[in-house]
Amino acid sequence: MADVFEIECPCCQSVLQVDPETRVVIRHREAVKTPLIEDLAAAVQDLKGAAEKRAEAFSKSFDAHRNSARVLDRKFEELLRQAKEDKSENPPKRPFDLD
Repeated sequence: MADVFEIECPCCQSVLQVDPETRVVIRHREAVKTPLIEDLAAAVQDLKGAAEKRAEAFSKSFDAHRNSARVLDRKFEELLRQAKEDKSENPPKRPFDLD
């Protein structure tokens, strides 16, 4: 009888022992799984920090949204002023003028 050989699964790292003559799995040994959260206190601190980051991002976004109308008005006024000062070109043709 030939010796059994071991094969490690590349996906789950479990170990299979296979008999070469019969080509049958003799034994299956699952890999030791590490816990998802090793330190509960550290995980809680990370969640608290994430909540603060979300609140800060929300407040920045809210301020930007609140000031967006004022910014757009200023941009419009500046572009309108530039358009009035620049008399070098004719106004662009309108689509219905092309008919």
